[in-house]
Amino acid sequence: MKKEIIPSLILTIVCILFFSGVYPLLIWGIAQFAPNKGAGFTVKDAKGKYYYENIGQKFSDDKYFWSRPSAVNYNAAGSGGSNKGPDNPDYLLTVQSAIDSYILHNPGIIKADIPSDMVTASGSGLDPHISVQGAEVQVARIAKVRGLDKNKVEALVKEHIEGPMWGMGPERVNVLKLNIDLDRLTAK
Repeated sequence: MKKEIIPSLILTIVCILFFSGVYPLLIWGIAQFAPNKGAGFTVKDAKGKYYYENIGQKFSDDKYFWSRPSAVNYNAAGSGGSNKGPDNPDYLLTVQSAIDSYILHNPGIIKADIPSDMVTASGSGLDPHISVQGAEVQVARIAKVRGLDKNKVEALVKEHIEGPMWGMGPERVNVLKLNIDLDRLTAK
């Protein structure tokens, strides 16, 4: 019995020291080389409130560009996808509901005009970006609701196009930054 207890206690103590001390310090040290030292990037809106620009935010008001749907209701404490397959009836109803809502709030567009990212959640459920096409199909609605010239809104979208991450993938638009600048444009 002594042969099993002493090695078990030693292993427990070593694991406690490693996983509660050494490992967190190692990860913290690596984060010091990351952009912004691993603290994330914040952006301030016109009212002085700070938001993390790399975490998706919910925008559902017609005066804003909408974000991607979120399987976790934009809760950064628990990211994740829906894990429902493309032929799951519940998933198909969710997507169809998003399509119907999109068409209702964006008169003049048809189902074929809606990019898939505007009606499907990302793998994390917290993607802060939408496709350029996802932003462009919303321009007419936003210009009308805010009483802005459509060309100004289109120019704002073009200013917010980000290149592919690490040179791979499509161009994208950060919805939070775009909406903050949209509020600033309207305030002028």
